[in-house]
Amino acid sequence: MTLDVRAVETLIELALQEDLGAGDWTTDSLIPPDLHTRCAILAQAHGVLCGVEIAKRVFQRLDAGVRFADALEDGACLAPDTRVLTLEGNTRAILKAERTALNFLQHLSGIATRARQFVDAVAGTGAQIVDTRKTTPTLRLLEKYAVRVGGGRNHRVGLYDGILIKDNHLAALGGDITEAVRRARRHAHHLLAVEVECATLEQVERAVAAGADGILLDNMPLETLREAVRLAKGRVRFLEASGGITLETVRAVAETGVDYISVGAITHSAPIVPMHLEF
Repeated sequence: MTLDVRAVETLIELALQEDLGAGDWTTDSLIPPDLHTRCAILAQAHGVLCGVEIAKRVFQRLDAGVRFADALEDGACLAPDTRVLTLEGNTRAILKAERTALNFLQHLSGIATRARQFVDAVAGTGAQIVDTRKTTPTLRLLEKYAVRVGGGRNHRVGLYDGILIKDNHLAALGGDITEAVRRARRHAHHLLAVEVECATLEQVERAVAAGADGILLDNMPLETLREAVRLAKGRVRFLEASGGITLETVRAVAETGVDYISVGAITHSAPIVPMHLEF
């Protein structure tokens, strides 16, 4: 997925307003308005870079004349003291934009880094790592972009672009998988795949019989997961494993033969990649 420039600009505006409010008392009190500075953003840990163009736009929002040099591209590998970006511009603007730019860079780089770790962990198995809707409100598009920078793939972006019949949907229908799939087929357009979340082998059999396109195998022990793959492989278009999967367990899950592994922790629990701006 590509980033919507207008959406990014809106997020930057909101983030700057959140930090600046009525103004930066410290900077406006201490720094002459015409002072210019050359500085650099440096990484402080290993990781995968993400968010460079967003950070640039943050600085440009407060100083349209700011100049950039030595900028790395998203996807670059980071190590301590790696120079991410060199910039030169109005000192007041740089100081006011600093934290917002770093927040975007650190957070998105953290997600890209965690995604890369999961992708590397399943290399050679044929399984693909995908994200979930467990994202920070309003930051979903950025966070899913970061997953792609890290080598992962995006699951549905929102409720509007995919059908996933989950346990609560089934509970509302009395557990009737056949009826759930029938209703989904009747209401959705033909390009939408119908996926059913299953927690038991019995549900897997029912989802296959109902004509589901895909099955999400939720929180299954490895032995059950292997049996579910044996039962459904080739009878549905895709099989997805999900639920409590960690870096320590993901390869074993991939080796069961599933097509996709969805990991919410990529977005909701990724630690930042620390960076700092140095004058």
